[in-house]
Amino acid sequence: MCKQKKDHPSEASIVSPSSESKSNSPRQPLFESCCKPARILKVFKFAVEEWVFLAMLGLIMAVFSLTIDVLISKLQEGRISLYQHFRDDPVWVVSFCHLDDAIGSGIPEMKTILRGVVLKEYLTIRTLISKMIGLTLSLGSGLPIGKEGPFVHIASVVANQLSRYLPSSGAFENESRANELLAAGCAVGVACTFSAPVGGVLFSIEVTAAYFAVRNYWRGFFAATCSATLFSVLQGLRRKANTELSDQSALFSVSVAAHYQTTFSLSDSFMSSELIAFAAIGFLCGIFGALFIFLHRTVVLFLRRNKYVKLVLQKYWLFYPAVISFMISSITFPLGSGKYLGGEQIFSHTLNDFFVNCSWMEDDWRSNLCQAGLPNQTWTGPNDDVNTFHSLIAFQITFFILSIIASTLPIPSGIFMPVFVIGAAFGRTMGELMRMWYPTGLVQNVPSSGIHPGIYAVVGAAAFCGAVTHTVSVAVIVFELTGQLVLLIPVMIAVLVANAVCSHLQPSIYDSIIKIKRLPYLPGISHSSSMYHSVSAAQFMTSPVAYVA
Repeated sequence: MCKQKKDHPSEASIVSPSSESKSNSPRQPLFESCCKPARILKVFKFAVEEWVFLAMLGLIMAVFSLTIDVLISKLQEGRISLYQHFRDDPVWVVSFCHLDDAIGSGIPEMKTILRGVVLKEYLTIRTLISKMIGLTLSLGSGLPIGKEGPFVHIASVVANQLSRYLPSSGAFENESRANELLAAGCAVGVACTFSAPVGGVLFSIEVTAAYFAVRNYWRGFFAATCSATLFSVLQGLRRKANTELSDQSALFSVSVAAHYQTTFSLSDSFMSSELIAFAAIGFLCGIFGALFIFLHRTVVLFLRRNKYVKLVLQKYWLFYPAVISFMISSITFPLGSGKYLGGEQIFSHTLNDFFVNCSWMEDDWRSNLCQAGLPNQTWTGPNDDVNTFHSLIAFQITFFILSIIASTLPIPSGIFMPVFVIGAAFGRTMGELMRMWYPTGLVQNVPSSGIHPGIYAVVGAAAFCGAVTHTVSVAVIVFELTGQLVLLIPVMIAVLVANAVCSHLQPSIYDSIIKIKRLPYLPGISHSSSMYHSVSAAQFMTSPVAYVA
């Protein structure tokens, strides 16, 4: 056996000279191969490029956001001071909104892009310019629309253009890496709107991504934090510059505050017995949210399918925006019916009134609990002859309808802020009713500070917005907007209930728009039936395979 083994060597013992020399050569340690200077330099360069890219994205969007806010503020001030020339408002609205890709929110389209669909001309510089100009003029005209959705689109365009024009090692050309940067852009768009970096990242993930890689969290948070930080500082500098121009040193001592800072007590803001009322607000907001989505889809489909309306829109495309803008301006005209709808208050600024920590119905509404300068005539009419409940109900119904109509205009418009304000008005109404019915609290003979209608306004805003958008992260945005976490439990209860109710009745507003526009999008599996979860790919595959494309 020994001879046989010697005469007939096994295959393992047959080694070529080249392989023998390789085997005899000392093997290079793994640590040394990974830590070569060239490799270290390449990894470092790649990391620096990505960090610089995300920082630039956040800083650019912060500057864009503040610039647009300043321009919108100037336009709104001019509109209020020149109400006798309110017929000019429709011209402001439609003058630059001629590019189809700049129309609407932008979130539904970004949702399809992040799932692999290519939409040509949607992330170009031309679209960016049209979107920014159109959004500025639309919001400046006083229409009940929002800024958050369009800014998600704008930030995505900026991210796409930066990845194309910044000098890099080619890492941004990878398709998966490009989607990661676009996802970070979506987060920045929300963060620089409300200075809400945490809520911005979570909200962008909820509304755009079906599956999200945890490793990409840091990109979104880093870019969103850069954007929110610079935006907050610039806003503080702007406030200081407007109030203390004579003191130049004051510009370097900027106080950063929340967008809609609340002052609720940290110890007795609400009682456990009120949690049922907060859940009821969530339930009602879920139903009204489903109604909002249904009516929005009905109006849009009517405008698209009615042959007479289609004929007018095709031949005279300026006619519809002009008529709708004129109608909204007439209804909200402060010297007319608008005096019962918040007067000269800008639509989004009514949140400052809704969130105040006092009751409007009591004689001591000007007490220390209320913010200084709250105009009583805003909600009781110029002659103090209007019931506050009538004003609040009229405000909700009017802007519920006008927000739906305004969102059908061919202009850049968001849906987040309108539903947020409407929800705050509904919550304020419920809070005032609760305060009137239970002036000392729900439980008798229990020491409490009573019911605070402002808390109900915050809960209503979060619940209605969460219902329409089908998101829970709106609760985090509310905490960052108000600067307080004391309402964590009431807000979460209302948002979860509203989301559950609305999701069983209607798709989210963004999924509804995707269906209306017939964008190439694969929806999620319905939760209403378990039948779909048992279907396998083999059940609808063609066998045998004819060809492979």
